[in-house]
Amino acid sequence: MASLKALKLRIGSVKSTQKITKAMKMVAAAKLRRAQSNAEAGRPYSQRMATVVASLASRVTPGPQSPKLLAGTGKDDRHLIIVATGDRGLAGAFNTNVVRAARKKAEELEAAGKTVLFYFVGRKGKPAFQRLYPKAIIGQHDTSEMKAPTYAEAQAIADDIVDRFESGQFDVAHLAYSTFKSVLVQEPTIDQIIPVKVEAGDANTGAMSAAVEYEPDEDEILAALLPKNIAIQLYRAMLENAAGFYGSQMTAMDNATRNAGDMINRLSIQYNRQRQAAITTELVEIISGAEAL
Repeated sequence: MASLKALKLRIGSVKSTQKITKAMKMVAAAKLRRAQSNAEAGRPYSQRMATVVASLASRVTPGPQSPKLLAGTGKDDRHLIIVATGDRGLAGAFNTNVVRAARKKAEELEAAGKTVLFYFVGRKGKPAFQRLYPKAIIGQHDTSEMKAPTYAEAQAIADDIVDRFESGQFDVAHLAYSTFKSVLVQEPTIDQIIPVKVEAGDANTGAMSAAVEYEPDEDEILAALLPKNIAIQLYRAMLENAAGFYGSQMTAMDNATRNAGDMINRLSIQYNRQRQAAITTELVEIISGAEAL
């Protein structure tokens, strides 16, 4: 059984931890408001861009003269999975859920006989894949110095990925990230961003194709829009990740603060019982000594 001194030290240690987790919760809550606002503001633009590109792609017959980002390489043997995670931990299962979704996608592709490569945005994804896929990691972009996601940063990542695609390092690219739903819910999402994926029977695409005429022609517009679309989709993923990270961290720190409070209560009860037992023992010894006299 722990001594009174040891219990008192432990209670003090848990109280210090509780102060830290409570402060981290408040900081995450403050950052969440702005991150959530940015993520929600970015969705309409990225969704509309994806719709426009899909509409244009549906009007163009892929051929030798088509942009490579639209037509692809003619093969789908080598798949790149871009895993976007956070740079820090203490956020519950936020990073783990994105990594698990990416690993599941990789296993499905490998089962289909495809070669899988990985590119990481953020620091927390790479360690989970280094042991299983040490030779499949072709790049990483460290975002730990960013205070908040920026389009310039997304553009730099997109340029790197497009250069790797143009040089023939992979045939298809998938983007794995976490979509922010609420403070308690962040949904792992995987989208194909290279080449452009056109959904058959898309009502929005059909409506836009019938109502809009493009000038100059679709090939020229696609050549300009396709690289920009990749940057925008990456930017949206970074915004969604930021909101999801702070939401998950706020929840995790709230749970940690509550658990610390419960532990302090249990330790305090144990401390008081042992202290009372010690006082009772001392009183019995004093009374016994007095009676002996």
